[in-house]
Amino acid sequence: MVVIEQEESKHRNANASIAGASNDASDGFETASDADLDSDGDDGGACSREAQNHPGKPHQQQTEQEPEHDGPRSTESSENALINEEESRQKALDQANEAKVEGNKLFVDGKYEEALSQYELALQVAPDVPLSVEIRSICHSNRGVCFLKLGKYENTIKECTKALELNPVYVKALVRRGEAHEKLEHFEEAVADMKKILEIDPSNDQAGKTIRRLEPLAAEKREKMKEEMIAKLKEMGNSVLGRFGMSVDNFKAVKDPNTGSYSVSFQR
Repeated sequence: MVVIEQEESKHRNANASIAGASNDASDGFETASDADLDSDGDDGGACSREAQNHPGKPHQQQTEQEPEHDGPRSTESSENALINEEESRQKALDQANEAKVEGNKLFVDGKYEEALSQYELALQVAPDVPLSVEIRSICHSNRGVCFLKLGKYENTIKECTKALELNPVYVKALVRRGEAHEKLEHFEEAVADMKKILEIDPSNDQAGKTIRRLEPLAAEKREKMKEEMIAKLKEMGNSVLGRFGMSVDNFKAVKDPNTGSYSVSFQR
């Protein structure tokens, strides 16, 4: 008899579970999938017991399922946002290009200040993205040549340097910066820019000619700077040694041809 009672108890429990499930379905709530139950661990059993104890009471599975309905809308919103962003970038690039073209026209007409403003406008509207690197480097270089025409050589160097930061192989920017360095008698810097051009384009004859013309000037300037430095040091030395009745002329430096070092001797 005990066995029979146990079997009957199992049947009664099974029927109760079926009844609970039927009540859930009649309430219009979706049931969780097997995967959801697995992810929730033992909560699935608790929900089943809650449904059995309160057949007519909605449980919280609907709330858990609702985010699933937002998936397609969220994806669609993200796609629309990306499309809008891309359209905005393209519009900004078009505006930047229009400003650059207008700047070019003004430059040809010799209106360098107005051209500078248009190139600056192009730089302001151009988005800071890889697609705009070319137009931004061009506008910086064009601003550099405007400053070159206006005799503002330091500004030319700054603008061309910005252009080269965006495009290290921009030959025109190197040429313009080299010209500005030459105007300021920065001969070594100008030679360095010309050598960089030859690295990019070995067939650039103009760069080679400029190097041959500027290297003697660079060497002459180095020698002049050395003499000026020695004169300043000598003046400082005399101001100190004069207190002791001596001068730097009492000291003679002799260079050792083998080692390149100097030995100093004192002479009265």
